[in-house]
Amino acid sequence: MPAIPVHFRAAALMLASTMFFALMVVAIRLASADLHTFEIAFFRNFFGLIATLPQLIKHGPGILRTQYFPRYLFRCLIGIVSMLCGFWAIGHLPLAQAVSLSYSTPLFVTLAAAAMLNEKVRARRWTAVVLGFIGVLIIVRPGSSEFSIDALIAVLAAVMSALVAIQIKQLSAVEPADRIVIYTTLLWVPMSLLPALSVWQWPQGITWLWVIAAGFMGTGGHMLWTRALKLGEVSALTPISFMQLPVVAVFGWWLFSEKLDVWTLVGAGIIFTANAYIAHREAVLSRKAASGAVTSAAKPGE
Repeated sequence: MPAIPVHFRAAALMLASTMFFALMVVAIRLASADLHTFEIAFFRNFFGLIATLPQLIKHGPGILRTQYFPRYLFRCLIGIVSMLCGFWAIGHLPLAQAVSLSYSTPLFVTLAAAAMLNEKVRARRWTAVVLGFIGVLIIVRPGSSEFSIDALIAVLAAVMSALVAIQIKQLSAVEPADRIVIYTTLLWVPMSLLPALSVWQWPQGITWLWVIAAGFMGTGGHMLWTRALKLGEVSALTPISFMQLPVVAVFGWWLFSEKLDVWTLVGAGIIFTANAYIAHREAVLSRKAASGAVTSAAKPGE
């Protein structure tokens, strides 16, 4: 049989990743009926660590040798704040709204990259960022009777997630990807255990299934996502990731009798458009930079 084209494999991996993340969101919401957000975050990390053990065994203890441990510690602290806020939003907001606001992360990444990494962001990308924030405001609706502090917590999760993305980008320049994943899961378990102990109660019955599913779905989704990005371009794969929204919206309607709010739909569409354009521009600039590097290497005397 002929080999499957690379772009089809990348799209399939991204779609599978999106489904895993969508199911993780549903599992978190189901678990939140009986457990506090802090406990769900701990169990997600604990079972996520179990899912990463094959990678640790494969590489051996040597994978943990690093001179950047303080940076891992800082990155994971920010990540835990983002996770707790994101899980809180999933447990207290309609699923479609919580997921839609999580899509604002790339907007904050653009801001953080300009401020912290001195990346050049030109007028067209700034326009896309402003457009995306308008989408966020449409969903949050500050000042209206529909406004909820839980929506601001979801936005805070997106801000923290953007800072995590910047930290990962900086670490990726000096550290292998598997070491970053393994250290993250190792550190997140004790970090999430501390707040969980303050509200601790053991899961009962089927709740065990939900927290185990959240851990394995989250880790599996992340692994599929990284492999998809290795094969395909972000600009082409980003639209596929937005399939998470209709999936969680259907589960929200089916399991929790949630209605898809029209303003959430409009805001999510605007955020999607802004993110798709930002991803497209970053891909174009990356290709131009790579082309320039090849030209310079071919003509070293110029």
